[in-house]
Amino acid sequence: MFGLEKPARSGGFPNMASVGDFNALSSSIPATKVELSVSCRNLLDRDTFSKSDPICVLYTQAIGNKEWREFGRTEVIDNTLNPDFVRKFIMDYFFEERENLRFDFYDVDSKSPNLSKHDFLGQMFCTLGEIVGSQGSRLEKPIVGIPGKKCGTVIVTAEELGCCRDSVLMQFCANKLDKKDFFGKSDPFLVFHRSNEDGSFTICHKTEVVKNTLNPVWQAFKISVRALCNGDYDRTIKVEVYDWDRDGSHDFIGEFTTSYRELSRGQSQFNVYEVINPKKKGKKKKYINSGTVTLLSFLIETEVSFLDYIKGGTQINFTVAIDFTASNALGFGARLPPDGRVSHEFALNGNPQNPYCHGIDGVMEAYYRSLKSVQLYGPTNFAPVINHVARYASSVKDGSQYFVLLIITDGVISDMAQTKESIVNASKLPMSIIIVGVGPAEFDAMEELDGDVVRISSRGKFAERDIVQFVPFRDYIDRSGNHVLSMARLAKDVLAEIPDQFLSYMRVRGIKPSPAPPPYTPPIHVLQTQI
Repeated sequence: MFGLEKPARSGGFPNMASVGDFNALSSSIPATKVELSVSCRNLLDRDTFSKSDPICVLYTQAIGNKEWREFGRTEVIDNTLNPDFVRKFIMDYFFEERENLRFDFYDVDSKSPNLSKHDFLGQMFCTLGEIVGSQGSRLEKPIVGIPGKKCGTVIVTAEELGCCRDSVLMQFCANKLDKKDFFGKSDPFLVFHRSNEDGSFTICHKTEVVKNTLNPVWQAFKISVRALCNGDYDRTIKVEVYDWDRDGSHDFIGEFTTSYRELSRGQSQFNVYEVINPKKKGKKKKYINSGTVTLLSFLIETEVSFLDYIKGGTQINFTVAIDFTASNALGFGARLPPDGRVSHEFALNGNPQNPYCHGIDGVMEAYYRSLKSVQLYGPTNFAPVINHVARYASSVKDGSQYFVLLIITDGVISDMAQTKESIVNASKLPMSIIIVGVGPAEFDAMEELDGDVVRISSRGKFAERDIVQFVPFRDYIDRSGNHVLSMARLAKDVLAEIPDQFLSYMRVRGIKPSPAPPPYTPPIHVLQTQI
């Protein structure tokens, strides 16, 4: 069966030999920061002799918690019903999490911070995802909360903060480093640290080792500005030079300090650094240095994010496939009316010409209706539904659309070989597959399809990239009875890998985000009067 949710058109808008362990620090940014701007139109007028003096108060609601917590407040704007608040709300945006928001509006009548002392003007509820995913990342909704009153509208615009999204590609070489090995020359490598407020340093990158030389040229490496200096261009960066030893007791050659601002000058006399060994300098009066390190190149690159593609108009198409085999009552693998033929890819709503359902409620409604008309059967074949979505995905490879298939199953699979082949083929397409296993069965086959430990293969051919995420439903059954919390955790983990899988496709194909549409310009209303 297929329950297709209509495409969500976005709007306007993750030891010496293990150098990669340190490089990962550069890219493991946990969230995208977005800045929310708030404006209102036609607010209620609560003042007798002037207009309202509005303020906006933002509340957030934690996953599974009914309590609302104040996140922040804008400034008060005097005497207006159409405020454009200057103070912004900066929030972390996680694609896989549902962030509930509430915007409350008050007419401020005194300097008291107690909101009960001021007149309530109404409120608006939404999620952060709604704002980010709206056309132009601009959400306009009516303000509600005062029965019988028109409270006006609120306009919330999201903009991704890009100050720390830059990465730099750098390359260094060294000249006349100290010789540390008795039988040969040194095996040098560099270690980069960023300074902390308490004077300590945090490692952020290691280069590879260049063997048996005092004049090494290291490979160019890329590191995010956030990892290197967290956006502070004058923050001290310490670079240590070591001679690699197999037993891990690397010999310290020397060090120097710099900053992002200095490095950004590129190759010049300013970026030739003397490598200093403080102990040697203290012992030898004629000590000059332990060699020099030179910056060969410095190139700034702006990293594109999942939101850049959403902002550029990429559609996310969502398809739900539900197991209708007789092994459970949870559509594929069912006998269909009127002739009882077995189908492994039928429209859940019974309309193959228009199989779309409106949101999750529409999928559930179609599912319950379908249960009354089809016969649970078998076998459990995944390949047909994967191939069904793959046919759509194969027709749109330009980055304008991405396809997500959700399979809900009991875990017993009848066509493992064919399914693996379908996944390997689909790994070249703009699509991801989420499998939710329901019931007490063993899910070994599903774990194999997930491919987190061993990349899935078929006929000796490995998947181009990881596109499958498996989640066992039973792991999210909260024994404390907190159903809302457990379902929120399930939703988060189900969606967690989608942004990285999405980006992996775009990067491999060299697809850049489309330019964002121009910012919204409200129409100018001209009032004609007869003189």
